[in-house]
Parts: sequence; C-alpha cells; structure tokens
Amino acid sequence: MENTGGGSFLRNRRLENFLHTNSVPNLRETQKFSGKDAAAQRFLTDVYVDNDGWISSLISCLRIITCFVTMMFTTFIWAFIMLVLLPWPYQRVRQGNIYGHVTGRLLMWILGNPVKIEGTEFSNKRAIYISNHASPIDIFLIMWLTPTGTVGIAKKEIIWYPLFGQLYVLANHLRIDRSNPTAAIQSMKEAVNSVMKNELSFIIFPEGTRSKNGRLLPFKKGFVHLALQSRLPIVPMVLTGTHLAWRKGSLHIRPTPITVKYLPPIDTDNWTADKVDDCIKMVHDTYIENLPESQKPVISEGTLNGSTS
Repeated sequence: MENTGGGSFLRNRRLENFLHTNSVPNLRETQKFSGKDAAAQRFLTDVYVDNDGWISSLISCLRIITCFVTMMFTTFIWAFIMLVLLPWPYQRVRQGNIYGHVTGRLLMWILGNPVKIEGTEFSNKRAIYISNHASPIDIFLIMWLTPTGTVGIAKKEIIWYPLFGQLYVLANHLRIDRSNPTAAIQSMKEAVNSVMKNELSFIIFPEGTRSKNGRLLPFKKGFVHLALQSRLPIVPMVLTGTHLAWRKGSLHIRPTPITVKYLPPIDTDNWTADKVDDCIKMVHDTYIENLPESQKPVISEGTLNGSTS
C-alpha cells in the first residue's frame, strides 16, 4: 500500500487535494502527525468525490460489466455441478469454495487492483475465519482466499443477490435470520454439528453489515457463539484499502492497492459463555491494532459490545 512520509505529506498536501490523490498511510506513519496535520490526513483518506472524469468512469463501468458477465458464466457452470451433487451436500460446500477460488480471482484480475497477501501460513487451517467488511470487493477476496472446505454464514437476504446468492444456497452455505437472534443461534448450533462432523471451517463477517466509510464497526456475537460450540480457533483476515477501491453505493473502481493479512490463530479453548463480551472486545481490539488510522473506529470503547447477534 502506498505510504507517504510526514515531510512529503506537508509539502504535497495542497497538490494532493487538487489532484484528489488518495493514499492510506499505515499506523506507524500516521502517528507522526499530530493535531491539524492528523485531521488533514484523515480528511484525505476518508473523503473524496468520484470526479476523475468520464474516461475513468467509463472504464469502471466496463470493468463492472465484465465482472458480471464473468460471474454469470462461472455461475452457470458450477450451478450444473451443484445440481449433479444435490445428494451430497458437503461435496457441494467444497465445490462452492472451488467456484469462489476461480471466480473471485478472475474478478480481482478484471478490477485490476494490486493485492498484497500476508500471513499465508495461517490461511489453510481448520478455523473460524473472520473479516472486516467495507466494500463489494471484500466478497470477491473472501471467495478467492478462504480455504476449500469452508462454510459461509450470511444474512438470509443473500438469496436475492443476483447469481451469487442462488449459488450460495446451492453450495449448502448457512443463512441466518438476523431479526430473530434465538433462531439464528439455533441454526448455528445445527450447522456446527454438521461442520465438525465433516471437518469443515467457517467464514463470517463479525460486523454483521458493511461499513459505509471503511471504519471498523462493532462486532456481533455470532462468531463467539460459533467458537464456544466448535472450539475452533479464530483466524482474523484484515482487509485494508478495499473501501477506497470501491466505495459503497459507487460505480467507480479505483486502482487502490489492497492488502489482505491473515493474523495468527486465536485459541478459543478457554473461552466461556459468561465472558462473551470480553472475547468480542479482545478480537475487536486485535483488528484495531492492525488497521490503518483511516479504518479505525471512531466510536467510544464503551459502545463496542452493545450489539447482539
């Protein structure tokens, strides 16, 4: 990811404002700024307007259309495979992961963003994989980078997402009703029993929804309930830069560098039901430590655990 030193930032701040150049500094460099400079840096990394001209907008639209056509093609192929495998639900899970590896990588190649992947030694373990979520690109990355044999957990409305939602259901991934926490927990209990029996993993977005500005949201309790029932370790996947590459509600794709970092597994053997909030805070704090300043939450610490699964 592009980095800008303190002196360079001061010299080029006005030029960057004029050109709408967006660079997301890492935490170490952000700490060099103070007061007025830090506020200016946050403005540059958090706020910009999609006004790079009609040529750039046209290219973005062509990339998005190409992504949709590519996904339609691969979805039809794997939908046929899923129908053949209807009697074998957990083979469909694995085929769904292979579909994701192929399709996700193709879509990221079409979008053209440089992607740096760190911590790959932690990427093939049986675990509960979790990821922050701030852009449609996150979905493509998760499809590509989660290991074969991973069950997704998403809101029940995902079935209405064109192409992807229907294949998600065919691939035997889990949908939960977020409006009914009791039913959601029961669904996860049933899923855990099947996942453990078939030696699979989980992938879940602990925020429960997409961040509008890239900043980390409070975590729901769902991933902790999964850990308590399965005793699988937690492997955090930290995504940076995706909110700048494709902002929510925008059709403008920017060539922003993206980083995906797998963190070391977090052991859950000693987690207990009476310490759910403490577990959430510990994992949330781990994300805060590994996110750049522009993606850290601005909410008060006391509100971190105010959400329910």
